[in-house]
Amino acid sequence: MTIRIALKSSIAAVLMLGTAGFGFATQAANADALADITKAGTINVGVFADFPPFSSASADMSLKGYDMDVAQYIADTLKVKLNPVAVTGQNRIPYLNDHRVDLLMSVGYSKEREQVIDFAAAYAPYYIAVIGPAALSVKGKEDLADKSIAVNRGTLEDTSLTEAAPASADIKRFDNYNSVIQAFISGQTQLMVVGNDVGAQVLAKQDVLKPEQKFQLLTSPSHIGLNKNEDSLKKAVNDAIAKMLADGKLDASSQAWLKTPLNPDNLKD
Repeated sequence: MTIRIALKSSIAAVLMLGTAGFGFATQAANADALADITKAGTINVGVFADFPPFSSASADMSLKGYDMDVAQYIADTLKVKLNPVAVTGQNRIPYLNDHRVDLLMSVGYSKEREQVIDFAAAYAPYYIAVIGPAALSVKGKEDLADKSIAVNRGTLEDTSLTEAAPASADIKRFDNYNSVIQAFISGQTQLMVVGNDVGAQVLAKQDVLKPEQKFQLLTSPSHIGLNKNEDSLKKAVNDAIAKMLADGKLDASSQAWLKTPLNPDNLKD
């Protein structure tokens, strides 16, 4: 992983290594992430390495996806090089707080997270949707009556579906997403309920079935995470996202990767 540490001199670098706690605290107190990024000529962005269609390795082993489109646009706007840093759900907030990365992609808002990081604009839709073949008319929760529906057991999708479905709905619960998808594709169930990240993969590949999103059960958009008190960087990121939204670039990425037009309402918490 690349660790960017902005130091004023080589002496400061030695002090940083020798007195990590005091040196880091002093640096953090005086930091201006946007100025550091500009000076370094690189922005380090934390992304999940295996999270299609938002970010995953392509044939040439470079990361591609919706998140990568947005991260690259931000880097281009700042006129710096993009350096994607692979993170996990467990280490990504510590990486941000330790300044190993400048930004985090695909961060859902929560009051708990707001205690330790800040949130820039919502840029990516994340929602739980009912998906079914184009030939089957399903427009709302009441249309789930008497339908068989595949869902991943014990997930937020399961909870949302259970709350919404009429008593006559036949909810079939499976232990993983592959089983949910296979049940739907094979005709074992008429519908499936998944997040739009999983759904995009099905929409892209099933030309015969022609699956489509029927309606949404829950919306929770993804934000860009950054450290607190970085107002200049936050404004730069927000301005870049607003421009992508206005000029259609976010919609183009949504259609390319999520296989559906971008609905701006899906960027509202």
